[in-house]
Amino acid sequence: MVKRVLVAAVVGVIGLVPGAMPALAQQGPEPATEYAPTMLVLDASGSMLAADPTGGTKMDAAKNAVRTFVAAAPDASKVGLTVYGTATGSSDAEMAAGCQDVKVLQPAETIDKPALTAAADQIVPRGYTPIGASLRAAAAALPQQGPRSIVLVSDGLDTCAPPDPCDVARELSAQGNEIVVHAIGFGVDDPSRAQLTCIAQSTGGTYTDAVDGKTLEQVLPRVSAVALRNYAATGTPITGTPTYRDAPAATPGQYVDVLEGKKPRYYAVDVPDGATAYFGGTVSFPRVYGTERSNNQLDLHVYGTDGQDCYAYEYDASTSSSDGVTLTVGSAWAGAAEAETGSQSTDKCKGGGRYYFSLEWVTVADDAPAELPMEVSVGLEPGVADPGAAAEPTPVTFTEPSGAPAPVVGGGSFNVAAELPGTGRYSDTLQRGEYVFYRVKLDWGQGLAYRVRFGASPLRGVDNLSNAWTTLYSPYRVKLDTDFTSYNGTENILPANDPAMATVPIRYANREESDGDIANQALAGWYYIAVKLSPTLNGERTVGPVPVELEVDVTGDPEPGPRYQDSTGGDSVFGADGKSRSAPDGTAQAADAGDEAGISPVIWAAIAAGVVVVLAVVAAAVLGIRRTRR
Repeated sequence: MVKRVLVAAVVGVIGLVPGAMPALAQQGPEPATEYAPTMLVLDASGSMLAADPTGGTKMDAAKNAVRTFVAAAPDASKVGLTVYGTATGSSDAEMAAGCQDVKVLQPAETIDKPALTAAADQIVPRGYTPIGASLRAAAAALPQQGPRSIVLVSDGLDTCAPPDPCDVARELSAQGNEIVVHAIGFGVDDPSRAQLTCIAQSTGGTYTDAVDGKTLEQVLPRVSAVALRNYAATGTPITGTPTYRDAPAATPGQYVDVLEGKKPRYYAVDVPDGATAYFGGTVSFPRVYGTERSNNQLDLHVYGTDGQDCYAYEYDASTSSSDGVTLTVGSAWAGAAEAETGSQSTDKCKGGGRYYFSLEWVTVADDAPAELPMEVSVGLEPGVADPGAAAEPTPVTFTEPSGAPAPVVGGGSFNVAAELPGTGRYSDTLQRGEYVFYRVKLDWGQGLAYRVRFGASPLRGVDNLSNAWTTLYSPYRVKLDTDFTSYNGTENILPANDPAMATVPIRYANREESDGDIANQALAGWYYIAVKLSPTLNGERTVGPVPVELEVDVTGDPEPGPRYQDSTGGDSVFGADGKSRSAPDGTAQAADAGDEAGISPVIWAAIAAGVVVVLAVVAAAVLGIRRTRR
């Protein structure tokens, strides 16, 4: 994989010179890109009349930020505007009315840029800060189903509680984990920051500081872009612990925790004898336009009895997380299938029993938020009685599919990845700065080969240069292969130097191969394709949409696959809908250090100039993603 990336680096530079390339197939009108309906909630309390350090008032700065955001927003996005604090003053006599002073100025429908800008320009700050009430009003004005987002900008604490805004955020989260609140603190103090962070954390959103108006003008478009086609973390809430001793016992499914930099989170899993356990973590980083390097790394470690280090270590890292990168770590832990040898230390990592795994954000970029929501995944595959067909280390051969492309809309996360139903050609449209996901189901014995065409767009040259990436993931979100190229408006294809990105035929016995990438292609199920198009070098997103075509070839006839010791194992490894079955009330249970109870088969929970500039992009891209397994 590294070889491919290094070769692609050279070709990425050469690729700036227009050359002959198969044309992107003629298509009909592109389908509208689906964005999460988003409501911008703007603070217009009396404190927004205060001076901003960069000039004018805070309200002036907020209006400038809204204009910048609106100009960059995709035409197909659905954005509304809610404001509080405009109808009353802030005297004691006006408190009752001021705490109900919330107005929806623009509905969260297909964006009307002139109307939204005009509505923001007319705001006059005067009154109270009813954050809790404004969140309820914004949520009520959004669609009541499907992913949706609120972007809250406030310069201080709620002055009207009750309702407490954190409680309101928890209410929204309890309505199905499909509404996410991203909070921006505009020149706030520590208590205000804590409250806004609580609001964001409670819904799986992000908190971001904006110390002054210039910062807000940069931050608001970025946070709003995340909200539009965003990675919304989903799962049952869980709180990992700083050490293994009191780690929560994670039973089947997908969970959501809040991860802080350089603070490990531990989880416990009871693994039956002979089973293979799947441990994983997924963190999506917000986009930060204009940042050249943004280094982040996510680590996973596995531990046995008494916290014994089992020396199973995985990591995923990126130097360009500010592009909205999703980091994933996954481990297929087979220690429970190994026989004990009589060694006091190594036997603690063998056989069935309680195991632990930790997830840690070990490298933290300067521009990263203080905390990020993290998906935590647990799966169990029963022991095997007959592994089935022998391993096959040779990738499948790609055959270019025929026919007209079918329009699809990629999802903003693994959880809402668009299904590609087998061999065919599929078309989508990406904005600069988007990271989207698709999924293809592979049965035992089948393989996947695909390539991605980035179609021509009107603006060309270095000023419109972006990194284009594609990554192939296993069912438990381990990266199997990745490739990138430069994109400057001329048509380009990934992979750059191979006919296609390809798996081997999926067989249980592949896990015995020494090549880690092949060993991770040993489980039938959903395989994920991610496609990313970074912002341009100058951080510009308004250079127009890019047509994308995925050419997908699913090869081979389904095979019987392995025979499990548990007759239901083949159907339940990644169970129904990735929903946690941890407890009737959906809460994770704290682990008892002496508890040896096993669990049922687990579910899988299922973002200079000229050549000098290009080389800088390529260097960043070559270093962009690193991972290892041991």
